Amino acid sequence: MREQIAAIGLAAGLAAGTAAVAENRIDRIRPDAPELAAFGPHPIGVQTLTFTHPGQHDILNTTADSQPIYDRPLTVEVWYPAAPGTEPGGSYRTVLRDGATEVTLQGHAARAAEPATGARFPLVVISHGYPGNRFLLSHLGENLASKGYVTVSIDHTDSTYSDQAAFGSTLLNRPIDQRFVIDQMAALDGPLGDITDVSQTGVIGYSMGGYGALIFAGAGVTQASTEYSWGTPAGLLSRHLVGSDSHKALVDERVKAVISIGPWGMNTGFWDATGLAGVEKPVMMMAGSADDVSKYPAMRQIFEGMVNTDRHLLTFEAANHNAAAPMPAPIESWQPVETLDFVPFEHYADAVWDTNRMNNIAQHFATAFMDLHLKGAKDKAAYLEVIPRAADGVVDTDDAGKEGPGHTYWKGFAPRTAQGLTFETLPKGE
Repeated sequence: MREQIAAIGLAAGLAAGTAAVAENRIDRIRPDAPELAAFGPHPIGVQTLTFTHPGQHDILNTTADSQPIYDRPLTVEVWYPAAPGTEPGGSYRTVLRDGATEVTLQGHAARAAEPATGARFPLVVISHGYPGNRFLLSHLGENLASKGYVTVSIDHTDSTYSDQAAFGSTLLNRPIDQRFVIDQMAALDGPLGDITDVSQTGVIGYSMGGYGALIFAGAGVTQASTEYSWGTPAGLLSRHLVGSDSHKALVDERVKAVISIGPWGMNTGFWDATGLAGVEKPVMMMAGSADDVSKYPAMRQIFEGMVNTDRHLLTFEAANHNAAAPMPAPIESWQPVETLDFVPFEHYADAVWDTNRMNNIAQHFATAFMDLHLKGAKDKAAYLEVIPRAADGVVDTDDAGKEGPGHTYWKGFAPRTAQGLTFETLPKGE
């Protein structure tokens, strides 16, 4: 095993030797990407903001006898449609999974660009995994902003690469952070606040972000989950208990649609049938069929159990937990680091699927879903009304590309390019 790691390190070292000329791009659209993955018409701006949520439980110092309160800091990255003529392109400075190795990412967005004027745009909140940071799903942040959204991605305190701490903080704070950031975006002054329409908000969460998004959408947790010895201390997770007044107050009418990618929680008993039935907002789930972290069968239980809403499940066949959400692995992550017992590359990548391809597919379906539910774009429904198994699709087109009556291949996908995907839909009541 040591020899294998050494060989990987040597190869990664050679690759990293070209890092000075290589670019860690988050914005590549493959030639075979589905139709709606393409960037939209708006130039993109980006800003980093800091918010402080007063009066929150300090989980790191909570005991059975003491539940101190603190002011919880949150850093967010905000992407938005920028003023016409904005020169595209910019970089982000961040760290890898080890919390120490600095890397530079390249994208479309221009730092501190003037926002567009004359229109208001729906808000999309993006929530990373545990651990993660606000750049992990940056490909979605930029892509959706180019299509007329203000997107805000959160650094969840106690849950980032740089400050990973007690898991109980993540369990309690994810949906609370998501709600608070919407409130802060609603309160923004100036040009950015002027274009942000929080009355039409979507939430996208990955792994623990997906867990939080489901609670925020109405899935109250079980009594048992509030009592786990490894969970949130002092019973404080009961704030999200199914049927409680505090959980009912969390659910936000401004949120019109939720995308939950690889959501963790059902695999360890955080929901039951009653809790899942509390979700009444449209939900799209994305998952890998080989996910051994959130457990694919458990995620199917979530999909099937949300009987009071319309929902979709996009499955990447043979993909593991890194399906769809993480950005492409930075070249620096290919090298082993002393502080981790795995190569950081594994945090971002999948053993079967190309990350860039999965990102493009996620961008395609997220665009269709959010356009339909946040903008009322009824024409986007056709991209979600596809046969369940893409491999069963029939291509019936003439030489000009016009579809014939027998055409059943997924809308927006060129022939052969939806291989390995399934897309299931269950309507409310089923």
